[in-house]
Amino acid sequence: MSHSDLPRLVVMVSGNGSNLQAILDACACGELPARVVAVVSNKADAYGLERARQAGVPAIVLEKFKDQDRRTYDAQLAETVTAYRPDWVVLAGWMRILTSAFLDQFPNRVLNLHPALPGTFPGTHAIERAYEAWQKGEIEKTGVMVHLVPDEGVDVGPVLGTRKIIFRPDESLEKFEDRIHKIEHDLLVETLKSVLTTKDTTSYPKGKVHEGKP
Repeated sequence: MSHSDLPRLVVMVSGNGSNLQAILDACACGELPARVVAVVSNKADAYGLERARQAGVPAIVLEKFKDQDRRTYDAQLAETVTAYRPDWVVLAGWMRILTSAFLDQFPNRVLNLHPALPGTFPGTHAIERAYEAWQKGEIEKTGVMVHLVPDEGVDVGPVLGTRKIIFRPDESLEKFEDRIHKIEHDLLVETLKSVLTTKDTTSYPKGKVHEGKP
């Protein structure tokens, strides 16, 4: 398969973009049979944009005006992304809930990465909230998942892949976050490799839970 024939990914980020970097690196070395054709951010200062530029990938900023209607913004966002003809849209640290004005343009083609297991800690600060719950003795494990985004539900949708992560005694939040991020990178690339070889995304089974690396 020539480079131009590879599946096209648009990656959407709001911040540092370390998961974007994992995708870019996996594409560059041939581990991931795809190419990132654009990186889109709602934050002009997102470092993920610089990662895109360094990789020679178009870096697009589309900020939402304060008084702009969400659906109007999402329709504009969809138009921007559509121009790059993506096979998949990957939300890798995208910190906005997308409305149907965006999602309906890419049915069964939007993936999201979230640092928690299905049904737990939806929304922002999931890592910190899980760590706090562990410190209180409420949980012994957490995890990471990749799922499809069919609608406006927060961190719900058909699960494509998960990794379970066991807490370690006396582990600081900082070290725990570092461990989570490494597992995020692995799972995201692994899941993308899987979906790129699956034709019918409407019939995905629930993702299998894998033990986190010790």
